Amino acid sequence: MGLQCGIVGLPNVGKSTLFNCLSNAKAQSANYPFCTIEPNLGVITVPDPRLNKLAELVKPERVVPATVEIVDIAGLVKGASKGEGLGNKFLANIRDTDAIIHVLRCFDDDNVTHVDGSVNPTRDKETIDMELQIKDLETVEARILKNQKIAKTGNKEAQRKMEIYERYKQALERGISARAVALDEAERELASDLHLLTDKPVLYVCNVDEGSVAKGNRHVEAVRQAVAAEGAEVLVIAAAVEADIAELETFEERQMFLEDLGLEEAGVAKLIRAAYKILGLKTYFTAGKKEVRAWTFKDGYKAPQAAGVIHTDFEKGFIRAEVIKFDTYVELGSEQACKEAGKMAVEGKEYVVRDGDIMHFRFNV
Repeated sequence: MGLQCGIVGLPNVGKSTLFNCLSNAKAQSANYPFCTIEPNLGVITVPDPRLNKLAELVKPERVVPATVEIVDIAGLVKGASKGEGLGNKFLANIRDTDAIIHVLRCFDDDNVTHVDGSVNPTRDKETIDMELQIKDLETVEARILKNQKIAKTGNKEAQRKMEIYERYKQALERGISARAVALDEAERELASDLHLLTDKPVLYVCNVDEGSVAKGNRHVEAVRQAVAAEGAEVLVIAAAVEADIAELETFEERQMFLEDLGLEEAGVAKLIRAAYKILGLKTYFTAGKKEVRAWTFKDGYKAPQAAGVIHTDFEKGFIRAEVIKFDTYVELGSEQACKEAGKMAVEGKEYVVRDGDIMHFRFNV
């Protein structure tokens, strides 16, 4: 669907190491600032046990999972909003993404240089927040200047926009990110063309040492306290451990490695699912002998829109959708059994597709 999560953070916090674990693309990883200059793009497979279960039942010729795009963006430093370091490039790249994965260094290691000389993830978070907020404030102030003449003429829409811009301005001046400003759907629509950096949904990833991967550490606790008011998810991952796991060749070897660490699954699997979630994405399935496939759709899509994910003709010529719930399909074992049991629903254009639906579309072009 072309939606992307950008991995951001200060230099040397483990962004590129984590990206390498997520993607087959190999971003350079080295112990000095600005190792990543151009953003690296990876198309990442979304782990989904439901897809595996359908494949077991249907035994198709091929299985196609859902994917999500992850972008590794150059490290940020203080003054980026004024062009310091690679600031302008960083800010332009992050503006193109739909959500942020903010990696914070939560491990102590004298052999890995910290750009600010000491490990303090809450300070690091504030550094990036501040730079993004400064840039957003510039955007909002420029828009206020542009819009205020129109508002003074009595234009109702311009006046409503001015009210929203002022609310953003007041929040940003107080060091509060745009995503924390309470707006209703209509107001959000009016302000959507601002494309504010701090309005993007965020996921915090605490990069820890191997000994802290199961239970975290004092740095992780500090991060959790710092972001508590945001309602954002915090994941604990050891990028170095994930890199070791990625080198193991078999599933059995990886599982043994995880068990030794007291983990049920690799951190990158949790991260990919969390990225999928903050992008507001869900999955429906198609299941046939030729192919069992996971299709990505935006939460709230109705049946014709979901059909359009497969092909625009499916949406244009939509007639109906035949829908089986995932649990029902697994319980009865096949599409035919679901039909015979009267468990296949026929839905029209107003049906809101649910995560896990198994769908077959009827259309006419």
